[in-house]
Amino acid sequence: MTDLPALIAAFTAMFIVIDPIGLAPLFIAMTQGMTSAQRRAIAIRACLVSIGLLLLFAFFGEALLAFIGISMPAFQIAGGVLLFITALDMLFERRQARRQDNADEAHDDPGHDPSIFPLAIPLIAGPGAIATIILLTGQADSALGVGAVLGVMVIVIGIVFALFMAAGMLERLLGKTGINVVTRLLGMLLAALSVQFILDGLRGFDLTF
Repeated sequence: MTDLPALIAAFTAMFIVIDPIGLAPLFIAMTQGMTSAQRRAIAIRACLVSIGLLLLFAFFGEALLAFIGISMPAFQIAGGVLLFITALDMLFERRQARRQDNADEAHDDPGHDPSIFPLAIPLIAGPGAIATIILLTGQADSALGVGAVLGVMVIVIGIVFALFMAAGMLERLLGKTGINVVTRLLGMLLAALSVQFILDGLRGFDLTF
């Protein structure tokens, strides 16, 4: 996991699943009317909570699977299926619609702080991101490899934070059509990566394809 191609694959998987570009316009929707300081505080809390949650699953997720009798190959296959469904949602706009519903629920409550829900959970550290971090750390063959995966995760969430801070400019730059195009391209890449996860899981059962 410490070689460059593996790190690029890990970054690609985390970036696509978390989808910082798709989250930016939702951040704007949930923080309408807030000051720059309020937006910054919400973005910081959301990103820190997301990092903490993903670290928890990175260190204890595989042990939890072993405790309840689920093998890593089985989880790889299940995770691949989950990521493939996420990719289909991205391609056909279903995931963005669900995210927008969560954003609307939070925005309807003026006293609600959206940093924990829905920003941190489930928009940033959702089921797809949790499955991906467990899969990637499970594939790492050393402590250095696990550290590299965690570093990649922190970098991706750092990108989320940066885009949250530049969300207004990004929205004006890409427009709704541009964001839709980028989301679909990322969906295609995620579909291919999810199939790779499934194939890796099947190889773990000593099946030949």
